[in-house]
Amino acid sequence: MSQVNRPLSPHLGVYKWQISNTLSILHRLTGVALSIGALALLAWVVGAALGPQAYESVRSVLAGPLGMFILLGFSASFFYHLANGIRHLFWDAGYGFDREFARLSGWFTVVAAAAVTALFWVLVVSGGAG
Repeated sequence: MSQVNRPLSPHLGVYKWQISNTLSILHRLTGVALSIGALALLAWVVGAALGPQAYESVRSVLAGPLGMFILLGFSASFFYHLANGIRHLFWDAGYGFDREFARLSGWFTVVAAAAVTALFWVLVVSGGAG
């Protein structure tokens, strides 16, 4: 039996890099980030359940520079994952596969996620919408 020297699956060198490749990888990474970020939410809930001192400890960590950075990343991951998830729902329904539309919808996803994240943080920093 002779062995054929070929890749077992498509390799990065076979395909031209496109925004869809990047967005697919980013979708998976933001899913992982959301899972890890859920630990901060869990700490907040557990702190609230344990009483005022525990809650204040968690709140002070999350209100500090590192905590705010984590929350920024968590919210950016959330809004990107949401926007790209909606894009995937359209794909699941059979819409948006045209190459140019897929590229445009990818860029729209990135811009929409960045805009909503920025708006969210403007509201957070300013004390809310009301």
